[in-house]
Amino acid sequence: MRHAEQVTFGGGGLDRRADLRSDAAALDALAASETARHLPLWRGKPLMQGEEEAPVLAPQPAGAEVLAHSALRVFLGEAPDGTAWFARDISGWEPNEILEAPDSFLDRSEQIYPGLEGARFVELRATMARITPLDAEIAATARAITGWHGTHGFCAKCGAASEVACGGWERRCPSCGAHHFPRTDPVVIMLITHGNSVLMGRSPGWPEGMYSLLAGFMEPGETIEAAVRREVAEEAGVRVGPVHYLSSQPWPFPASLMIGCHGEALGTEITLDRNELEDACWVSREDMLETFAGRNPAMKPARRGAIAQFLLANWLADTLD
Repeated sequence: MRHAEQVTFGGGGLDRRADLRSDAAALDALAASETARHLPLWRGKPLMQGEEEAPVLAPQPAGAEVLAHSALRVFLGEAPDGTAWFARDISGWEPNEILEAPDSFLDRSEQIYPGLEGARFVELRATMARITPLDAEIAATARAITGWHGTHGFCAKCGAASEVACGGWERRCPSCGAHHFPRTDPVVIMLITHGNSVLMGRSPGWPEGMYSLLAGFMEPGETIEAAVRREVAEEAGVRVGPVHYLSSQPWPFPASLMIGCHGEALGTEITLDRNELEDACWVSREDMLETFAGRNPAMKPARRGAIAQFLLANWLADTLD
């Protein structure tokens, strides 16, 4: 697709400056500079400020009180204006208020750090469609990399505690010398069409009326095209012929790369795998237009910011090329 990188979390213009990651002294100097921007994250939530309809990231200067809780600093790179960005994980900080258990699908609670008036920690999925492309890329990168560190503190080879290295983009084991790098899990998400209709499905436990495109993790030794055909056949029993790549989206929940494809179905009969899907159906272009307009009582519009919505919108607009 000619405008593939317009998808949320893509094409923000962050220069990751991998050439600086191994220079600890240079990174320390950058982090201490007056222009450095340190983005605090609390249990995966970036600090944000501004109006609800147009929030922006709320980076803090070096030496800010909130950064005293940081157990991890990751160099994210440089913005187009040359400013250096760092992710700072303050998940060890405990808010004063007692939080209710977040919704299993979307945590809508917000946390406020004392003294940071107007700023709050917000679940990225709740704001991803309303922030700028650069803020979205920075926040997604910060969430994914800090999340990786949170679950990979020990060497997978010998079990010893590992150490942060290379500006936060590597962990090294002092015991056996193994090197560990951030993981990204490839996921295929498929716009499967047959004539004028698109295949939609819903997983068990999703909010009422929520449907999306079918998706699934790729397996070792598998091509993208084969993964598309396998996942659709396994989940919905639909055979798929030609498959074409469309666009991709980093999805930091926690660390996926969504690979958007268009597949042409060879038939319309559906046989559900009830362990994977609660329902699946073919939706005509006309009915999907009604759904996007909010006039379909049986189906909610696809979630803004997700690649499923991006692909469906381009299918409706005939701009998949």
